[in-house]
Amino acid sequence: MTTTVKQVLEIKGAHAHAVTPNATVLEALTQMAERDIGAVLVLQESSLVGIFTERDYARKVALKGLSSKDALIKDLMTPNVCTITPSHTIDEVMSIMTQNRFRHLPVVDHGKICGIITIGDVVKSVIAEHEATIQHLSSYISGDIAS
Repeated sequence: MTTTVKQVLEIKGAHAHAVTPNATVLEALTQMAERDIGAVLVLQESSLVGIFTERDYARKVALKGLSSKDALIKDLMTPNVCTITPSHTIDEVMSIMTQNRFRHLPVVDHGKICGIITIGDVVKSVIAEHEATIQHLSSYISGDIAS
């Protein structure tokens, strides 16, 4: 059985944290620290206009010596965000993340944000699938289930 993004979001929850383009980096970092997350979506009204991640902070703020109190998200976010849909499989998501070196992918369905999938969510899902397969095979081999 192949797990879909929709199934992962049903377990994880569909909430995605967001800031506006005019928020400061400090505001975004505070929200990320309080929620123990590695990225926030950037929304203009209800439209996704970017994503701001720990990697953006490290490469675009810290290394350039900018001030987190003064720098605005709109100047440092990653625009043109790659998104996925609830119908994507975890295998497809893993491929997208690996090819593009993404750790976070917003989930969008018909223009509406449904959540965010992280590399950790993908790993947990793959492990759960493997554990289920192992359990099934163990039961089959020991004769606990019919062929």
